[in-house]
Amino acid sequence: MKNIIKSILFLVVATGLFSCEKDENQVVFEGGTAPALSASALVIPLSFANKDMPAITFNWSNPNYKFSTGLSSQDVSYLMEIDTVGSNFTNPNKQSITIASELSRTFTQDQFNNFLTNQLQLPVNVTKEVEIRITSSLGNNVGALASNVLRFAVRPFSTPPVVLPPSTNKLFITGSATPASWQCGCGEPELASQRFTQVSPTLFTLTINLTAGGSYLLLPQYGSWSAKFGGTGGNNSNNVNGGDFRADGSDLLAPPVGGLHRIDVDFQRGKFTVTKL
Repeated sequence: MKNIIKSILFLVVATGLFSCEKDENQVVFEGGTAPALSASALVIPLSFANKDMPAITFNWSNPNYKFSTGLSSQDVSYLMEIDTVGSNFTNPNKQSITIASELSRTFTQDQFNNFLTNQLQLPVNVTKEVEIRITSSLGNNVGALASNVLRFAVRPFSTPPVVLPPSTNKLFITGSATPASWQCGCGEPELASQRFTQVSPTLFTLTINLTAGGSYLLLPQYGSWSAKFGGTGGNNSNNVNGGDFRADGSDLLAPPVGGLHRIDVDFQRGKFTVTKL
């Protein structure tokens, strides 16, 4: 009996020691220091003539994440955000750039201008204010730390349209997703109900009833297949809510829910959007 009791006591003590040793070996995340963001200039130069020249370089400090075992040996990732002043980085059109490990990033004038006009959709030749920050984190967004915010006045420049607008200054929709279905391509009379309104030299808009799951294309001349605009991938492989388009593109897929929709086609940005009304 004494030997049994001694064995039990030994197991209890050994288990306790093992448990203590296990607790002592746990790695605890102790945080870090928010990265300090700086820029190479106070002004971001932007012009089409110098579009391939550097615009600005951003630098930031390492957050030096710490664990109970010392400094982190894991790679730190960064997210740079560019947004309009007052939006507090909640603008759905903000520019987000993922950066792995580096502590610096340089943008050309063309790259930065593209962020402003294509993503943020700022008007060209108009001065606007933007703000920029960088957020560091480890895997799975652990220990996210936001930097200070830098503010700049910027004046985007005009660039040639991503997709050349129709020389007819007209745009029509055709396809099984439309009330008139596909055209024969033999020069049917124009349907006013399927003609877009030209808002600007590069922007067209149309409100129309779309048939769920149907296909469609955009034509510069109604009833003619000599030219068309469609998707950048295979037939019906597009995002039904919009995306990139190109000349001589593939069939576009309509949304899965039919009804009244507004279609906006922006040749300047090479993008279209489909909005349920």
